[in-house]
Amino acid sequence: MREPSTLSEVAELPESDTDAKPPRRSRAESREQAINQIIDIATNEFVEKGLAGARIDEIAGKATKRKIYYYFEGKDELYRAVLARAYAQVRESEAEVDIESGNAAEALRRLIEHDVHYHARHPELVRLVMNENIHRAEHLKQIPTLPQGNRRVIEILQAILSRGEAEGLFRAGIDPVDLHLNLTALSFYNVSNQFTFAHNFGVDMTSDEAIARRAQQVGDIILAWVTKKD
Repeated sequence: MREPSTLSEVAELPESDTDAKPPRRSRAESREQAINQIIDIATNEFVEKGLAGARIDEIAGKATKRKIYYYFEGKDELYRAVLARAYAQVRESEAEVDIESGNAAEALRRLIEHDVHYHARHPELVRLVMNENIHRAEHLKQIPTLPQGNRRVIEILQAILSRGEAEGLFRAGIDPVDLHLNLTALSFYNVSNQFTFAHNFGVDMTSDEAIARRAQQVGDIILAWVTKKD
């Protein structure tokens, strides 16, 4: 029997007969699953070794070159796909935070604590961003959909700030981009410096208790900054 020559052919191979067959995935679903599997593997490789150190052969050892080159032209395009998905996932997670219930201060705290926990649970995002800064955002600039996708969190923050002003809780004139910058910086450090900080000060920054404490602290810091003074 001839071996399938493309990933799409692999996806279309007949399944073995069973009493209860799982529903057959559509071509689009099979394609999305295959791409995500490759990106999962590539993410780990880029996080551990950076763009310069990562090798397609290493990624292919866990995915196969045929699959990689079926969907991506090469390492740079695959790296951009890894970056794009990492950013998209954090933005999607923020869009799911409840910012409607309670007052604006409560909504902002929920978003802040979400971001601290998200960064702690997804250290790959932090390391990818750190690596891309080494490259001066060279590859981010080649992802045309990224700026618009990242505007989503600015729009969320602007909505909370406007509401907080209307409620008389927040002071006027806070730039949502500044708010995002401060929030991200305070969420980022807990992950980016966890090893050096642990060595220098003997503090475990990765435990559930440490992350929860950090989330509360970041919320306190940001809210103290935005709150209207009597």
